[in-house]
Amino acid sequence: MSILKIARMGHPVLRKVAARVENPEDPEIIRLVADMIETLSDAGGVGLAAPQVFRSLAVMIFFVPPSRAGKGEDDGEVPLTVLINPEIEPLEDAKKVGGWEGCLSIPDFQGYVPRWDKIRYRGIDENGEPVEKIASGFHARVVQHEYDHLIGVMYPERMDDMTLMGFTDELRRDPPDVSGRTDTQQEN
Repeated sequence: MSILKIARMGHPVLRKVAARVENPEDPEIIRLVADMIETLSDAGGVGLAAPQVFRSLAVMIFFVPPSRAGKGEDDGEVPLTVLINPEIEPLEDAKKVGGWEGCLSIPDFQGYVPRWDKIRYRGIDENGEPVEKIASGFHARVVQHEYDHLIGVMYPERMDDMTLMGFTDELRRDPPDVSGRTDTQQEN
């Protein structure tokens, strides 16, 4: 296994739609997943998509740590999950909810991003088995964030107010008030 270099915003690999994986059991894909897991652990993030490590393939990994788990049935702690060729869809009763996001490809920055609060996602895991789950809260947010990398979109493109983006340490020192926003709801 290897720790891979992470592509930063502006690199063309992050603007492309990733290719579907034809054979999830291909040794190259198995090695890529193992390297992505090691890279994510080293970087300290909660999700990583293959384009972020310069591989334009529809592979993403994520987890929800206890510190980010919500109280809802579909927003609890989630172990490390591998999704190959994922698809996502908002649920019928879903609404857009704003929340702060960072990205390993945009180090030291965060932005306030509207995302669907309830989604269904499906794909294939690292063993070639089908995965289908409902996600809400942070779980839904991280899945949508990583999926966006597979379609060539980065979180600033989802933002509706660029004044709510800045250096993480500055935002923590003097956080903007988002409580009165009418376009999205606040999510912690």
